Amino acid sequence: MGSVIDARIDDPRLAVYLKLTNRELRRSIEAEAGVLVAESALVVAKALACGLEPLSLLVARRRLDALMDLVKALPASTPVFALDDGDIESITGYRVHRGVLGAFARPRALSPAEVIEGASRLCVLEASVDATNVGAIFRSAAALGADGVLLDPTCADPYERRCLRTSMGCVLSVPWARFEAWPGSALDGLRAQGFTVASCALSPDAIDLATFSQRWHGGMGAEGKIALVFGTEGEGLAPGTVAASDVALRIPMARAVDSLNVGAAAAIFLWELFRSPRGGTGPLRAP
Repeated sequence: MGSVIDARIDDPRLAVYLKLTNRELRRSIEAEAGVLVAESALVVAKALACGLEPLSLLVARRRLDALMDLVKALPASTPVFALDDGDIESITGYRVHRGVLGAFARPRALSPAEVIEGASRLCVLEASVDATNVGAIFRSAAALGADGVLLDPTCADPYERRCLRTSMGCVLSVPWARFEAWPGSALDGLRAQGFTVASCALSPDAIDLATFSQRWHGGMGAEGKIALVFGTEGEGLAPGTVAASDVALRIPMARAVDSLNVGAAAAIFLWELFRSPRGGTGPLRAP
């Protein structure tokens, strides 16, 4: 059971929770300390279940009794700082409605090769800087059967608090890695491992998702590998990324809607192409 401490706002051990809404400050704090911050009892419990090392909990005093099962799951050496809501808001910079935050040691970063090995269904993100969108894609990836997620060098940190919260902790259970270079060597590496690289984009030659799905699931074997590439919400995928892919796919739109939020679009693509049976015997090229 964790050690409950009636904390003071100036306790230096609370520095890890300082100004959680300041992205630039958080980058430096979390990189220097090697930590991530989980928000809500569900995400904290998920982090514990995934074997992350807990460093401390910050709990609203009013919620302490309701959170005792979580406190009891902690090692005895883990401090549990209890403060009033106003004091927590002063530290974090916002009102913590869920009543609990947890600081954990960051897991070892995986390499792209480690994520790709043994995988057949991958999500690849380009320039996805919105943590909420990244979290939503991770949640869909976990629910709909992705083997892993790969990110370009500019994507948001999946361990950012908002991303962890939006993903409902799924960031901690889906293997992921970040490419150092993008897109040429990254996509070439996927292709060399037998993946069909499919850009999800509104390009003129994009194939209707339903048409492609019929081909992908239509008797092409059980060993096909596919990597779905998603871009930023504003600009979509870069032209060079689409050109470097094997095929471009699109979701047909009605009522003059030009596109969907990338999180919603990713869920549709993943449902359509990652559902059983697994399709494909090798890379599929656009006609």
